[in-house]
Amino acid sequence: MVKFSKELEAQLIPEWKDAFVNYCQLKRQVKKIKLSTKPCRHLSDTYDHYDFGRSIFEPIRALTTRIIAAAADTHEIIQVKSIISAGEDGEEEEVQVYETELVQLFSEEEDEVKVYFGMLDDELNKVNQFYKSKESEFVERGEMLNKQLQILHDLKRILSDRRHLTATCALSRSTSSIARSSDFSEEQSESPRNSSETEEVIAALEKNGVKFVNSSKSSKKEKIKVAMRIDIPATTPTKTISAVTSMLWEDLVNNPKKVRGGGEYINKKKIQCAEKMIRGAFVELYRGLGFLKTYSSLNMKAFTKILKKFDKVSNQKASASYLKVVKTSHFISSDKVVRLMDEVESLFTHHFANNDRKRAMKFLRPQHQKDSHMVTFFVGLFTGTFVTLFSIYAILAHLSGMFTASTQASYMETVYPIFSMFALLSLHLFVYGCNLFAWKSSRINYMFIFEFQASNALNYRDAFLICTCLMTGVVGAMVLHLILLSTDLASFAPHRLDFIPALLFLSFLLLLVCPFNILYRPTRYCFLRVIRNIVCSPFYKVLMVDFFMADQLTSQIPLLRHIESAACYFTAGSFKTHRYETCKSGKLYRELVYVISFAPYYWRAMQCARRWFDECNVDHLANLGKYVSAMVAAGARLTYARQPSSPLWMGIVLVTSVVATVYQLYWDFVKDWGLFNPRSKNLWLRDDLILKKRPIYYASIAFNFCLRVLWVETVMRFNNIGMFESRLIDFLLASLEVIRRGHWNYYRLENEHLNNVGKFRAVKRVPLPFRDMDSDA
Repeated sequence: MVKFSKELEAQLIPEWKDAFVNYCQLKRQVKKIKLSTKPCRHLSDTYDHYDFGRSIFEPIRALTTRIIAAAADTHEIIQVKSIISAGEDGEEEEVQVYETELVQLFSEEEDEVKVYFGMLDDELNKVNQFYKSKESEFVERGEMLNKQLQILHDLKRILSDRRHLTATCALSRSTSSIARSSDFSEEQSESPRNSSETEEVIAALEKNGVKFVNSSKSSKKEKIKVAMRIDIPATTPTKTISAVTSMLWEDLVNNPKKVRGGGEYINKKKIQCAEKMIRGAFVELYRGLGFLKTYSSLNMKAFTKILKKFDKVSNQKASASYLKVVKTSHFISSDKVVRLMDEVESLFTHHFANNDRKRAMKFLRPQHQKDSHMVTFFVGLFTGTFVTLFSIYAILAHLSGMFTASTQASYMETVYPIFSMFALLSLHLFVYGCNLFAWKSSRINYMFIFEFQASNALNYRDAFLICTCLMTGVVGAMVLHLILLSTDLASFAPHRLDFIPALLFLSFLLLLVCPFNILYRPTRYCFLRVIRNIVCSPFYKVLMVDFFMADQLTSQIPLLRHIESAACYFTAGSFKTHRYETCKSGKLYRELVYVISFAPYYWRAMQCARRWFDECNVDHLANLGKYVSAMVAAGARLTYARQPSSPLWMGIVLVTSVVATVYQLYWDFVKDWGLFNPRSKNLWLRDDLILKKRPIYYASIAFNFCLRVLWVETVMRFNNIGMFESRLIDFLLASLEVIRRGHWNYYRLENEHLNNVGKFRAVKRVPLPFRDMDSDA
């Protein structure tokens, strides 16, 4: 049977962990009470050791004991008082506080019992206050959404009425002069009715704070113009460009008086965007209400369990009196959350699901993906197959002398880029799977941080399956290519064999964009969508998953360069003649090396610029400087690799690389991981740590520092090594950078999760579209 402490730890909302009942602390206090009662029991046990026989009055004594115990049950051992105190900071709001007094004196453990009930009162008051604050927050949010939904409904009704009126006018002008005179009377009768209905809707909107610049009494050709701003987030390039253009137009061209008295034109596209925003806000509200309902039930269960433990240890029955108070407290007796959930369900079903409750519940209560044992089986199967094929490849390469001086040049330049690219990608997938497993084990809510959908999100078993399946296919292609290359069959020309890695790369690209719902299509399309957002960074709103993925790309620059080499080799036609020098000596290829090395840092810098534009936080500009310094250091190292004998470039590489490394280490430890806090109770770490052992954090700091300075290898210039050894060193350094990034990922999300915990942020707050322009500051 699972202990309740573990059950509570598994079911509680991670971001609200500090607001739950501290069950473990109360349990430790109950153990102290138990230890203080042991000596008394020891004295009584010494008399029970002797057996004097059974008396004839034993049944009467037992009956008397039961009657006394029943009478004692009616007598209250404790008395819980409810005190009304002033709110915080001298506010006028009254706060209900519970205090417990011992009516019946306990024996030796009386002091420990007082401490126990004092702790119990503190936990009950904490739960009550948190529940009240969140309940009032959600109720206020619900009222605001109701108002937004009413405005949306009324605006849609006005648009439909205006379209109907415009169509009626156009139809009346196209009729003949005879029909015009006969239809005029009907239009005269319908038009006042439509206009009166529109006037009623406009009057209702004006009561909600919406001011119309031109009402229905104005000319029919005029568009609807409302003195209310529709805040549509600039999440796409079109919206971003239009938002910046309108802002510049208002600031530089328009007259301030006209802007103050003007408004915005309402069209169908804006209404659709506003409807989507309100729908997302309702989903998040319902999710938060579900969390609050779970919070109430788990805390009630925790109070029941801990009071039963106290009764068992103290041989008293105080749980009944205290549970009566708990059941009448606000977090149990209030039904606002349940009623608001029912209201949200009905509104969402009516307005966003076309009265289809089953469809509405798919949005409000998405089903979590179930783990399958078949996935674990195939992970083991593909892992064993990969190890076997790789062993076969190593033996065949040694027997055929593929890495000798005569054959290694052509083989390494044609095959190495493709296979090392897939190897680095598979390693990154494996590290990401380890991250998912570590986050799940540590109760880090990565699903909420990345805003993943619970129904189709990738778990660590799926990541391991993709990794092992990909590497099995790659090593199988390597074995096939090596077998055909080492045979003396005339039908297999070398340039034909080079189609094998090309077909492997093409198959991977086709699978990535496959439109059929197979092989993790939601994950594949999410990946492509994130890559699109990264490439067009300044024009898309930057989310957590976007800049997290961009950080991964900064560690995969060798992979991007391998893609460039493979694309040049197979598209330039050099594989037909095996002149791999064609791409190396080309001027365009040499210049593209700089572009590819700069691209991930540039994308990440543009994301920082966009976040500074959206949030006006200076830290994003400082983060932008970090990526600019990394770009300068990367460019200096590339130039030095082409001019290794230049002492000037060696000095430039040392200066730029040291500056960039110090900048990156500071940002890693202080900003991304939240460490090096001199006032922390954990020496040079932070106050809150998810991992229990502090030496792990110190070892992680040293590990990240060592892997950050691997650029020293580019300055050391190893001499007298062959091409195979050089490529092997490059692959090893690229793999270590991928491992460093996976190690960095865990602590980055740990810090983000702790920030959410500190702010009790378990639900995303969706911005609302309608806002009165008069209220803008």
